[in-house]
Amino acid sequence: MLALLASGSSRSSSNNKLAESENSAQNSSNMSWGTELWDQNDNLAIHTNRGIDALDKYANFLRDRVAIETEYAGKLRRLVKNYQPKKKEEEDNEFTSMQAFRNLLKEVGDLAGQREVVSESLQLQIIAGVTLLSKTLREERKKCLSDGANLQHNLTTQLSSLDRAKRNYEKAYRDSEKAVDSYKRADMDLNLSRAEVERYKNVMTAKIQQSDDAKNEYANQLQKTNNLQQQHFSMLLPAVLNRLQELDEKRTRGFREFIVGAADVESSVAPIIARCMEGIVKAGESINEKEDTFKVIERYQSGFTPPIDIPFEDLSNSVKDSAQDSTYTYPLPTPTTRGGTLGAIKLKKRVGIFNLFGSNKEDFSDQPPNQRRKKLQAKIAELTQNIAQETKARDGLMKMKIVYEANSSLGNPMTVEGQLNESEHKLEKLKVDLKKYQDFLEKACQVPVATSSPQATRNQLQNGHRTSRHSNGSADDHHDDGDDQPDDAGSLSSSASPESGLGTSHTSLPGSGQGSANENAIGEDTYYETEVETLNPLGTCRALYPFEASSEGSIPMSEGEELQVIEIDQGDGWTRVRRANNSNGWDEGFVPTSYIECTLYA
Repeated sequence: MLALLASGSSRSSSNNKLAESENSAQNSSNMSWGTELWDQNDNLAIHTNRGIDALDKYANFLRDRVAIETEYAGKLRRLVKNYQPKKKEEEDNEFTSMQAFRNLLKEVGDLAGQREVVSESLQLQIIAGVTLLSKTLREERKKCLSDGANLQHNLTTQLSSLDRAKRNYEKAYRDSEKAVDSYKRADMDLNLSRAEVERYKNVMTAKIQQSDDAKNEYANQLQKTNNLQQQHFSMLLPAVLNRLQELDEKRTRGFREFIVGAADVESSVAPIIARCMEGIVKAGESINEKEDTFKVIERYQSGFTPPIDIPFEDLSNSVKDSAQDSTYTYPLPTPTTRGGTLGAIKLKKRVGIFNLFGSNKEDFSDQPPNQRRKKLQAKIAELTQNIAQETKARDGLMKMKIVYEANSSLGNPMTVEGQLNESEHKLEKLKVDLKKYQDFLEKACQVPVATSSPQATRNQLQNGHRTSRHSNGSADDHHDDGDDQPDDAGSLSSSASPESGLGTSHTSLPGSGQGSANENAIGEDTYYETEVETLNPLGTCRALYPFEASSEGSIPMSEGEELQVIEIDQGDGWTRVRRANNSNGWDEGFVPTSYIECTLYA
């Protein structure tokens, strides 16, 4: 019950306020400055000046706001530019998180554009309008005040004339009274002659006439003053004050329209800003962690298999077996430089192998198998698309040539002949490239791979050369049955093959002359020079597959052949080995690490 009473009372009070505001609006519409403020001309002048100053203040506020909007938009633009993905980061654009970030930057750029729209609209529409209105109002106010000052001057002048006429009349009246008194006294004085009395009478008559004239002038000025004053306060001054009222109402109305207009400018871009926000939300929601995880796998998957379990090996038995099988006996190696793999010998920097074997990345052989297949497939797709485009261009040229031959007025067919030949040549080259990359892909898909033995990997980990045989993609998948064998070193997908030229430098080979030749080609700074000594064997290895040496610096081997390891794999997929030859000497060279199974000394 109390709640109902309270709600009823609140409704009644709001209705009363609404009625009062309506009555006040009706009363205010019936009143004007000319009738209600006829005596407040100075205060109205001050009020109108303050109103126009307030309008100018609002214009200055808008100018400052425009400056802020412009600066904000500019900073947003710079922010987007600074965080645009660099060229080296373009490969990460396939991830949904990076795509979302790129879309977010685009939406923020659109937001900057909308802030610029707000700035320009406020400048061109609102500020220009406020400035023009302020200028117009000041000119109108100045004219109104000038007209009011003229009216007030005319009234003051008339009042001065009335006051002067009144003073003249008062003086003349007093003079006439004195003349009448003097005549009466002279007329009663028997001692005065008739002429003297007549003189006093003439003076009295003149003074009375002057008084009457002054009285008439005073009455005339009074009538004129009253008429002017009535016209001044009933018509002339109210008209000026009403013009000031209209001027002030125009200012107030303009103030309202400009504020609403500024809000409309902001509201007009609100839907676009809202869509930008929706775009940002959509970009955030488009991030898929599972998809990104899959893409990471797709990008970095090498295609290799993890190493198998490391078996236990009796090192004492392996030393005995190697001592019995070896034609020559070598002492156990002593700790030497580079983790015990190299003695005091002329050692090249690993970059030297680049120039030693040459480089050819056209078949992406520097990539792991899985990545190599993807790059080749992408290249084939690109070439296929180029062939389709060039075929369309050639067909268009052929049709044009046929049309020209049918109607020579349209053009000379010989002008198309050169373009047609060029298109045919380009198309033929694209087809040759396509066939070449298809062969690369077929070869990459058919290459069998093998990993080095777990024992070799374990010894390399102990010697500190690298953490994994698969770290650089040089080792291939292991085939335990040994049925599939690589044809030669050139068929390897490893990045360290001599043919690919991407292996790292090994010790120069004794007797081959390769070291000195490459010293001159590469430069003296690519070598560490020390005294030449014979390398001690680090262990033995058995060839899992036959290998035909097809590049300088490598040696051939047959399946099952036992060799001595004199330098283990440095991470480039190649191991340096030694074998005894028939001339009581030995041969040294590099063989693929994935083709051998190593047993290193303790």
